[in-house]
Amino acid sequence: MSDIEIYQKLFANIETVIQGQSSAIRKLLAAFFSDGHVLLEDVPGTGKTTLAKALAKSIDVEFQRIQFTPDLLPTDILGVSIFNQRDQDFEFHPGPIFSNILLADEINRASPRTQSALLEAMGERQVSIERSNYQLDDLFFVIATQNPVEYHGTYPLPEAQMDRFAMRFSLGYVSQDEEVSILEKQNSQHPLELLKPCINKEDVIHVKQQVTNISVSDEIKHYMVTLIRATRETDGILNGASPRASLSMMKAAQALALFDGMDYVSPDHVQEIAIPVISHRLMMNSQSRFSGNSSDQIIEEILSKTPVPI
Repeated sequence: MSDIEIYQKLFANIETVIQGQSSAIRKLLAAFFSDGHVLLEDVPGTGKTTLAKALAKSIDVEFQRIQFTPDLLPTDILGVSIFNQRDQDFEFHPGPIFSNILLADEINRASPRTQSALLEAMGERQVSIERSNYQLDDLFFVIATQNPVEYHGTYPLPEAQMDRFAMRFSLGYVSQDEEVSILEKQNSQHPLELLKPCINKEDVIHVKQQVTNISVSDEIKHYMVTLIRATRETDGILNGASPRASLSMMKAAQALALFDGMDYVSPDHVQEIAIPVISHRLMMNSQSRFSGNSSDQIIEEILSKTPVPI
């Protein structure tokens, strides 16, 4: 299969479970194939966990899910060494982080100490445990979910954690007809139970390699950096987006170009993922928050004011 055929096959497989969310699936796969991680932030019942499971079940790789709770410990994620009486030595038992696709469900319900267990893994694809470094697989992808409405018993994700997510986006509600179709499809059985892998790990690696070959002109690079730097100079923002945001934007835009059958990134690709890549990295000051401004609105304003390369 060609790289586009692999993407289309994976997209179609996920869409059999998640209806009316083509934009969210496209963003998820853009992050997946560009070595990014995703934070799904939406109200309960919109399909966040189902989307993550649909991706995992569509690929023949190892999948682990962690349900984050206040009593979750870092060792529950990373693993623990247990004394082996027969060998008179400690034996390391890997935790669920040693997988290919990791679902961190309701990530903001765990303490900051436990959340920090993901920092090194997401940034460097390795974990440090008891003075030893353990490398994670080249295919390591984190999908985290959180509910933005309910704050009781939750811990806000620190800026360093947020910055390690390539994208944050929501699914939103589907149309009335699509919701009726969901009821019909799940009348007797959930479509997720019937989902089978349609691609394997080698297919994913092939597409990821092709993504890096997509051309990004100097004009597009300057355009992306101009957008990112504008967030650092805009009134109402305490901290703008980091250089990591520029890298995430470029890689995700390359993936979108590949999906569209193009060998170069266009301004449309940059604009499509500007808000998902940038918004969660901005820290608004109190005056800006109280006045009703949102990070999405600020990014839209920056996009409208920034000259688009021709």
